[in-house]
Amino acid sequence: MTLTIDTPALLFSATSLILLAYTNRFLTIAQIVRGLKKTYDEKENKSILIEIANLNLRLTLIRYMQLAGVLSLFLSVFAMLVLFFEYQMPGIILFGGSLLMLLISLGISFWEISISVKALRVHLKDLVG
Repeated sequence: MTLTIDTPALLFSATSLILLAYTNRFLTIAQIVRGLKKTYDEKENKSILIEIANLNLRLTLIRYMQLAGVLSLFLSVFAMLVLFFEYQMPGIILFGGSLLMLLISLGISFWEISISVKALRVHLKDLVG
């Protein structure tokens, strides 16, 4: 198998957009947590604590998603550097690692989204019946 320097470069745009989406999710959840904490300080409702715990888990998952995404980008850049110096096998291994990190990042993202959907269903259950 021959890998050119162009192939790892293809991950740049996809990984950058994914990291941007993860950051937006993080910022949105952080804003919600701040609002819920303020509400809890005023009302001391136990259900708010449960929701904050859920959001804390989601923030942790997003941190790991971002870490895996950054590692994917780092390994992709390193693979390009190695391929630039014409070391084919290390470049292939690094690019494979980059793809694996991207896959892990996407898997954690799916996990975080499923937690979010479950939480929304709890809220909708009260409205729908």
